Amino acid sequence: MAEKLPEKKIPTAETKPSEIKATAVAEVPKISAAKQRELESAISSITKAYGEGAIMRLGSQVSRPIEVIPTGALAIDLALGVGGVPRGRVVEIYGPESSGKTTLMLHLIANAQKAGGVAAFIDAEHALDPSYAKKLGVNVDELLVSQPDSGEEALTICETLARSGALDIIVIDSVAALVPKAELEGEMGMATMGMQARLMSQALRKLTAILSKAKTTCLFTNQLREKVGVMFGSPETTPGGKALKFYASVRIDIRRKEAIKDGSGATIGNHVKVKIVKNKVAPPFAEAEFDILFNHGIDKEGSLLDVALSVGTVDKKGAWIQFQGELIGQGKDAARRTLAEKPELAKKIQEATLAKRLSELTAATASNGPAAPAANR
Repeated sequence: MAEKLPEKKIPTAETKPSEIKATAVAEVPKISAAKQRELESAISSITKAYGEGAIMRLGSQVSRPIEVIPTGALAIDLALGVGGVPRGRVVEIYGPESSGKTTLMLHLIANAQKAGGVAAFIDAEHALDPSYAKKLGVNVDELLVSQPDSGEEALTICETLARSGALDIIVIDSVAALVPKAELEGEMGMATMGMQARLMSQALRKLTAILSKAKTTCLFTNQLREKVGVMFGSPETTPGGKALKFYASVRIDIRRKEAIKDGSGATIGNHVKVKIVKNKVAPPFAEAEFDILFNHGIDKEGSLLDVALSVGTVDKKGAWIQFQGELIGQGKDAARRTLAEKPELAKKIQEATLAKRLSELTAATASNGPAAPAANR
């Protein structure tokens, strides 16, 4: 009499997920010894030819947090999802004229320098104002500056600096000003269609891997153009072709929302809105709003207060703003001045706000319901 084979258990609606998982794992066949030997031989050859780390198993290393450079505005850092712009990546900041692109970029340089890093500024627009950069905290004595004559020269300088491995951030201002050498040497009115796009495509193919290995952030600023004859959708586009849109890990759209005026009616700054239109390191499309004050830069204390109030780290008691029972100031302006005078208090509020926001995100993830960025509430 033939031996009865054990019945295969078919998962049903009543079957527990753990039972299904156990069955699935048990049925996965192991790689044969011959295949394993061939695989190890191939890995050994690749490592010998290209160095340690050229190929590895994804689970062989413990996952590490993404290294970032903070922007200086807590609202933007939270919108970016990781606390700042990621290191070793390509980042693009674009927007209309006088929207705050240069200010945001200079704050990133200043924060990289404060952390002990080295920064370079490739000024293709020939418009850097050293006195304004100094007011925003940039160490102009240590900042490397280049004013190249052509797009090829600018991108070659960027590649050379990145290959050194000594730079933390390289800023190219701006993509629109990267003029190909052929266009410079040609006559006015000569057709140059596609030259800049080809230049950017070739450069980014080389730069991406170099930047990743060197942990260097390459930040491009860009302008806006309008496509002719667009009937549906947005007519806005950015110069430089599609390569930068593809290779950028983060794309930040920055717009001026309204002017900020003092009691006498004089304009003292701009209220700015930022949208993360692309993000490879966190969920995209988050938005943030903050103030940029003339001759001061990003209003860090104001941004901190806005986020802390929305999260609930600080609260209002009548007209007064308080933190853990301690009165900070009567009204936002007074509270801002207090935080500017007491950086230790500002740091405590920021740490408490980040901790609370992190716990909110953890709770939201556990319940499968993503939380909206604090800056949007």
